[in-house]
Amino acid sequence: MTRSAALGGLFIGVLSALPIVGAANCCCCLWIVSGGALSAYLEVQHKNRSLTTGEGAAVGALAGVIGAFVWLPIVIMISIVLGPLQQAFFEQIAQSRDLPPEAREILENMGGRSTAGYFVLFFPQLFIGALFAAIGGMLAAAYYKKEVPPALGGTWVPPVPPQ
Repeated sequence: MTRSAALGGLFIGVLSALPIVGAANCCCCLWIVSGGALSAYLEVQHKNRSLTTGEGAAVGALAGVIGAFVWLPIVIMISIVLGPLQQAFFEQIAQSRDLPPEAREILENMGGRSTAGYFVLFFPQLFIGALFAAIGGMLAAAYYKKEVPPALGGTWVPPVPPQ
């Protein structure tokens, strides 16, 4: 279960931390739900049997927690590398002549987040990630149910209704 959750968490953390790709989390926590579903799918493949929805939720929630811990260092490193470029980009846009003063003020304040800001964002990422990844794990557990093979040695006969 840990290996499947770790791979799902890696999926969640890396894709959520990328600047443009991470914006897809605004669409119903896309990467978080997908990472939970991925971890449940990998667990089904590893165990070679169906998961209950509880097991799917557990492996998904664990993937969400791991994803938050993967997200934090990656987003901080990206912020350090791309922060000055973002600040310069937003300042360049703010210099536009036909920009309203309110929009100019917003753009000037949009530069880069401080490292402490990401530590504050870590806790919502942790709790929301665990919740939505658990939902993804439950959905995947229900979707990837393996069919029970028929009994050996006979054909199935439907029951006769009582008269």
